[in-house]
Amino acid sequence: MARLLQDPPKLNPSEWYTANNMQRARTESQKSRSECMTAESWRLVDEIEKTTQKTQNDVNKKLEQRREEIKFWKQELDSKLEQIVHETETLLTLKNRLERALEGCKEPLVITQKCLLYRQRRVGIDLVHDEVEQELVKEAEVLQGIIALLGRTLEQTNEQIRRNRSAKYNLDMDLKDKFTALTIDDYCASLTNDTPYITYADNAMKLEGNFVSPEDWIDFSNINVEKADKQRNNSLALKALIDGILSQTANDMRKQCEKVNTAFRNRVKEVKDAKHKLETLLAMVMDETASQEKNIAALKKAIADKEGPVKVAQTRLEARNHRPNVELCYDTVHSSLMSEVQEITKNIQRLKDALAQAQTELKGLSRRQLSLEEEIKVKENTLYIDDVLCMQMRESVCINNY
Repeated sequence: MARLLQDPPKLNPSEWYTANNMQRARTESQKSRSECMTAESWRLVDEIEKTTQKTQNDVNKKLEQRREEIKFWKQELDSKLEQIVHETETLLTLKNRLERALEGCKEPLVITQKCLLYRQRRVGIDLVHDEVEQELVKEAEVLQGIIALLGRTLEQTNEQIRRNRSAKYNLDMDLKDKFTALTIDDYCASLTNDTPYITYADNAMKLEGNFVSPEDWIDFSNINVEKADKQRNNSLALKALIDGILSQTANDMRKQCEKVNTAFRNRVKEVKDAKHKLETLLAMVMDETASQEKNIAALKKAIADKEGPVKVAQTRLEARNHRPNVELCYDTVHSSLMSEVQEITKNIQRLKDALAQAQTELKGLSRRQLSLEEEIKVKENTLYIDDVLCMQMRESVCINNY
């Protein structure tokens, strides 16, 4: 207990002075380090402020440049989109023209085929492979060729429209992304240090998603622009091709149609002329028939008229053959009677021969009349087919410029 109550050891004055000096030295050293730290802090704050401002200004400039790049490409894409939409609309119009032109070929082809079918009903000598039939066959071939060409062109147009729409889709998607990116960058450009309600984004530094390089970004839009340009140029070339095809096919159809119509008119004129000549021949044959019938009647009458003289002469000869004895003389009278009978008999035979020949000629005239009448009916049938059925039907053919 006595030890616990002992006084602590006392220090000498030198130790006291030393301790105070050490405290003062340490304090001054600490103060000096603190002042250096304060000065360094102010310098660091100023440096970081300037660096931050410089970096932020640089980011703002780059952000502005980026926005201008997006705006540039957006304008390019908008321009190409407008062009491809215009060309697609033009192709749709051309497609409609092609469809109407294709539809317009069907009726002329049907009429041509009907004409060929009707003309198979010609008979006899008129069933000929004439110029009309040749031109009709050519017209059918022309129309079938045009239908095939228009069909292929229509398929090509549909394919080009599909490609244009594919290019338009790529442009639309690219523009949509550009618009979103520009909206985001516009928002970013509007942000300042004093913008309210902005917060820390701890995960902002994480590179999430499929980032692309600026070169790939440019290439992507450039490829879309080049594809759109390619399809636009293809559309322009196809447009010129379609215009040429529509114009040329209409001219070909019109030209061939006129050739057929001209051949029909010429053929109808030829058949009418032939029919008129046949009718003239028929009238001549009928007149000759009437004349021959009169001639036959006259021959028959002449033969009948000779019956009296021959009977008289033969009766006289018969009577004189009964003269008695020496009176049965072959005198001049008997000789004349014999000559008369022979002469009349001979003349009657001549008349009969002439009658037989006349009757033969009459039969020939009858056959010729029947033949002419049949041939005239053939010509009438041909005229009905060509002039009435075919030419009147062809009047409804209308070839338009689509």
